[in-house]
Order: sequence, then C-alpha cells, then structure tokens
Amino acid sequence: MELNTQKIKLSIWRTSLRLMPLILMGTLTLVTFWLVKKNAPAEKSAIERVRLHEPDYTISNGALSALNESGGTKYRVLGKKVIHYDDDASIDIETPRIRLFPPEKSPVTVKADKGHLDGDLTILDLIDNAEIFRPQQAATASEPARPRMLARSSYFKVLINDDVIETDKPITLEQGVSVMHSTDGGVFNNIEQSMVLSGQVKGRIERIQTGAQR
Repeated sequence: MELNTQKIKLSIWRTSLRLMPLILMGTLTLVTFWLVKKNAPAEKSAIERVRLHEPDYTISNGALSALNESGGTKYRVLGKKVIHYDDDASIDIETPRIRLFPPEKSPVTVKADKGHLDGDLTILDLIDNAEIFRPQQAATASEPARPRMLARSSYFKVLINDDVIETDKPITLEQGVSVMHSTDGGVFNNIEQSMVLSGQVKGRIERIQTGAQR
C-alpha cells in the first residue's frame, strides 16, 4: 500500500512539472492583462463619444467662399469668430454674415448674432436678430425697379444650394415704405429676390417711393 502511495505521489509530481510552464504562462498572461487594464485610460461609451463635441480650431475674422459654375462667387460667409468641430465638421459662427450673389442681380446680405453651418456646407442656421437685406434696384431692360427690402426675424435657415431662405418664426418685412408682419414665417427666393409670407399677415402697403440705399 505504501508503495502504491509513493507511485501516485511521483506521478502527480511529474504531471505538475509538465504543467508548470503552462501554469506560469497563464499566470503571466493574467498579470499582464490586469496591468494593461489598470493603466489604460477609461474607454468612453458610445453615447459619451457622440456627446464629445469639441472644437479643433478657431479662426478670428474668418471667411468662406464658394464659386458657381461660371467661376464667379456664389456666396461668401463672414464671421467675427469661426469655430470648427472635428466630430461632424460643422461650424459655429459668431456674428455671421452671408452674401449671396445671384446672376445679374444685386447681392443679398443675410446676418444674425449667431450662426451654425452644417458639415456639408449646405445649411446655415442664423439665430437672434436675423436679417435679410436686398438693396434698392434700378429698372433694367428686363427687370422693373425694386425698392429696398429688409426682413427681420429671430431665425432664418439659409438653404445654400437651393438659393432659398426660410423660417417658421414671425417676420417683419419692409419693402420701400410698406411694412408687413407675418405670424408664421415665410420663404425668400434668392433667384427671384422675392418673399412669400405665411400665416396671418398684417401691415400697410404704400406707393413705392425712391429712397437712398442702405
């Protein structure tokens, strides 16, 4: 009986010797994994990564221009401060001002206190004290004279590729000496340089008078 016990102990000892390298490697792997996990920075969740909206560069007195098919300037965006975000390529603009240059017509200026340009550079949101200004236009062979136009609202959305400016907020529209108020916003067509008001519209329409340009 004692002999059998010694044989069993010897067998276990030999087995342990054969398994020792595997045990050491396993232990070393676990220790290494623990050290890496302990010293690695905490991984952000998917929601936290989406929420990480930080600027990668800022430009003072920045300008962005785009050309039309004929090589002329289609629009130019100016801002006191231009802040670009890396996660979605969008841009925040302090005191934005966009100049639209429709063919064979006077440039239209749109401005506000704050602006946001999407990453595709197709939609410009203008927020707080937003204005659309079209200067007075003299009559031409193909176009009648147009008085100066000024539209004010708390918000305008500039659809750059469509040459359209729209809002669902109340608008005050001045054309010459005529003044109108809309409760539900309206749409400005930059190609035709005309505005259609929506909702309840009130105001006064007077005979067009020639005035000084703004």
